[in-house]
Formats: sequence, C-alpha cells, structure tokens
Amino acid sequence: VPEGDYDSVEFTGADLAGSDAAGARFLECALTDVRLDDARLVGARFLDCVAERLHATGTSLASAQLRDTRLDEPRLGGVQLHGAALERVAFHGGKLDYLNLRGATLTDVAFENCVLVEPDLAGARLRRVSFDGCTLRDLDLRQATLTDVDLRGAASLTLADGYDRLAGAVVTPNQLLDLAPALAARLGLRVAP
Repeated sequence: VPEGDYDSVEFTGADLAGSDAAGARFLECALTDVRLDDARLVGARFLDCVAERLHATGTSLASAQLRDTRLDEPRLGGVQLHGAALERVAFHGGKLDYLNLRGATLTDVAFENCVLVEPDLAGARLRRVSFDGCTLRDLDLRQATLTDVDLRGAASLTLADGYDRLAGAVVTPNQLLDLAPALAARLGLRVAP
C-alpha cells in the first residue's frame, strides 16, 4: 500500500502487478518469484532486501532508494528508475531491457552476468560501478558522470550515445579498439591509410 512499512516480510510467488506502493519502505524483505508489472513504487525504499527471479515490466520506481540490496535473475522491462539512488546494490544474472536510470545515482553497484539492452543512463552519476560478464547493448551515457566505472569485465559493449562521457571509466585494449571508429567519428577524426 502507499507509504506502507514492511519489515522482514517474505513475499513468495505474489502477483503484485498494478499495485500502488508509492513511498513504501521495505526493510530486510525477501521477494521470490514476485510479479510487479505496472506497479507504482515511486519513492519506495528497499533496504537490506533480496529479490530472486523478480519480474517487472513497466514498473515505476522513480526516485526510489535501493541500498544493500541484491537482485538475482531479475527480468526487468521498461522499469523506470529515473532519479533513483542505488547504493551497494548487486544484480546477478537476468535480463534488463530498456532500464531507465536517467539522472539516477549509482554507488558501489555491481552488475554480474546480466544482459542490459538499451540501458538509459543519461545524466546519471556512476561511482564504483562494474559490469562483470555482462552484455551491454546500446548504452546511453549522454551527460552522465563516471568515476571508477569498470567496463573491462563486460562480455560485449556498444554505446548508443555519450562516447564523450567515458572519462572516468576503464576499458580493455580490445574494447578500446572496438570503440575506436565511433570515438573517431564523434571527434571528427579521419582515419586514412
């Protein structure tokens, strides 16, 4: 419910699609096989939570706070996390399609073995974020600020926009070679034999 207070609650197999829990607080909760399609969780807080096989499509978590939280094998599509704050959050496995993190703040966030399709990080602030074993497809970094962002572990990496915002990230020599044509084009650099 809106402004609800959930402390050490286990949600298992719950279908919470379309629910409105704006401003709710979840402390040390476990969500297993939960559906949150089209749920409204604007400004909700998830502290010390664990979610396994969470399914969320079109869910609004705008301005939400996730801290010390782990998501295992999530299936997220078009989830709105713009303006959210993620601190010490771990994503393990799963597929994250069209994740909207515009203007969000990500601190000490780890993505591991995830597939991220067209993640929108425009205007986001990333500090100590890693992408081990991840597929990053058409990443949008327009106006983003990166500090100690480790892209070296990414299995594949393509950018849709924001090549000029890669300062503060570390890539492998092979990733740099893959990015070189787009970087040269953005800089107006001609490469000729």
